[in-house]
Amino acid sequence: MRAWLDGSMLEDPQAPALRIDDHGFTVGDGVFETIQVVDDVPFALTRHLARLTTGATLLGLLAPDDDVLRGAVAAVLDGAGLGLGRLRITYTAGPAPMGSGRGDAPPTLLVTAAAATPQPASASVARVPWVRNERSAVAGVKTVSFAENVVALAHARASGADEAVFGNTLGNICEGTGTNIGYVVDGQARTPSLASGCLPGVTRALMLEWCDVVECDEPLSVLDEASEIFLLSTTRRVQPVHALDGRRFDAPGPVTSAVMRAWAAGAAVRTDP
Repeated sequence: MRAWLDGSMLEDPQAPALRIDDHGFTVGDGVFETIQVVDDVPFALTRHLARLTTGATLLGLLAPDDDVLRGAVAAVLDGAGLGLGRLRITYTAGPAPMGSGRGDAPPTLLVTAAAATPQPASASVARVPWVRNERSAVAGVKTVSFAENVVALAHARASGADEAVFGNTLGNICEGTGTNIGYVVDGQARTPSLASGCLPGVTRALMLEWCDVVECDEPLSVLDEASEIFLLSTTRRVQPVHALDGRRFDAPGPVTSAVMRAWAAGAAVRTDP
C-alpha cells in the first residue's frame, strides 16, 4: 500500500498517522471515494472528484481543493506498479472535540492505493430486513459512516450471499451496501432513480449514458419478477447476479450481456469519461 496524508507521502503506511480525535474516526464525519486503477491510471477520476466535492459540501465541509486532490492522486500512483488497483480518497472534518460538534481544525485528506483482485464473474444477493431512508440528511452521500452496510453485508453473507440489497422507507428498491442495482423485467433493463435514496454511482451514471437502461422506482418485490439482475460499482463495473435469495438465474442473461458490452465499449474510449 502507498499513502499520502495532508501534504506528504507516508514512509510507512502501516504506522500510526491520524490523530485519535479526528472526527472521521470518532463519529464518521467525512466522505470518501473508491476508484479503480488499471496500469497506474485511475478510471473516471474527474467524476469521482466531483462527487467527493459534492458530498463534502452536503456535509457542510469545506470543499477540497481540486489541484491538491489531483496532486495527491498522482503522487500515490507514481511508480506504484498497479496492474489492477484500488485508489481511495478519504476526506474528513479533521480533529474535533468528542461528540457531534465540529472543531475549527482544518480537514484531513488521505489518499491510499493498493493492489486489487479481480471481482468474480457473477454474484449472489439477498434482500435484508433494514431500509435506506431516502429522506435522510445524508441520503446519496458517500460518507465514511458504513456501520449500517457492515451489518447488512454480514447478514447477507450469513445466508450465503455476496451482497445485500436494501429497500427504502417506501418499500421500493434502493441499492446494495456498496453497489447500485439493475434488473430486467419484460426484457427492459431498469435501475432505481436517485429519488430512491441510492448513491449516485459513477458506474451507474455512465451506464445510463452508454446503455439502454431506464430509471424507475418500483417495489422491492418486483425483483421476484425479474429475469435478470446485475450490480454496478467501481470495482465490479457491471456484474451479473446468479442468485437472489436462493433463486437462480442464468448469468449473464441476454439483456445484462448487452449492458456489459455497451458499458465496456464506452469505458474503452477514454480513461476519464
